[in-house]
Amino acid sequence: MTLQTFTTVEAGYLHIIASDFDARPMTCVEQGVRSGYEPDLTRLVCDRLGLEPVWHNTPMTEFYTRAQSGKYDVVWFNQAITEERQQWVDFTRPYGLFDEAVLVRSDSVVHSPGDLAGRKVGGLADSTNIALVETFPDTIAVPFPGSDKVLPEMLAALRAGEIDGLIDDELVLIVPAEEDNSLRVAFTLPTRVPFGIGVQKGQSDLRDAINASLEELIADGTMAKLWAKWIPWKPFPF
Repeated sequence: MTLQTFTTVEAGYLHIIASDFDARPMTCVEQGVRSGYEPDLTRLVCDRLGLEPVWHNTPMTEFYTRAQSGKYDVVWFNQAITEERQQWVDFTRPYGLFDEAVLVRSDSVVHSPGDLAGRKVGGLADSTNIALVETFPDTIAVPFPGSDKVLPEMLAALRAGEIDGLIDDELVLIVPAEEDNSLRVAFTLPTRVPFGIGVQKGQSDLRDAINASLEELIADGTMAKLWAKWIPWKPFPF
């Protein structure tokens, strides 16, 4: 256990802004139990810091405004480290580097970004994913509001032909592609986006303690084993 030199909003607990959005293998909530790469890593970090994690299901559009309320310690849910988000929180070191991909119907002619010209691609509103669509030539970005049902909503729109593609983190899209043979991953973009934990500004001691725990978990091989459990098809990036 790391020597405690930090404070949290409630002693002995880490209050986490997150979502019940099904983002397997990163995170999934079934019958009230949260599992996946992120929750498992959260428990390991909290164990080393002598904390108990408490997740709060929060609309994704409110992650960073809620982070200013003083009621939560961190934002920890599939968060790419971006300049815009760094205005709201202080990020830890990355705990993963992730690529992005586009999912299409199996009979689609799309195999590359150039094939999307004149076509509609759905993605989470205000995300790094939907921002990437805007760099594709003549592609129409269709943002979906960030509810915890947004992935099923986007998949339903894709199956119904309301959109021609769906962009998200590659590892999130692999699951529906494997479970539904009417869908396939058209292409992957090797963006290696760093994901981090957004710590409330002014809590540098907490951020440093989390960083120290992450470094320990990398150094002793624990994080690599966790990665291999949940994301075995991709090499551990650290």
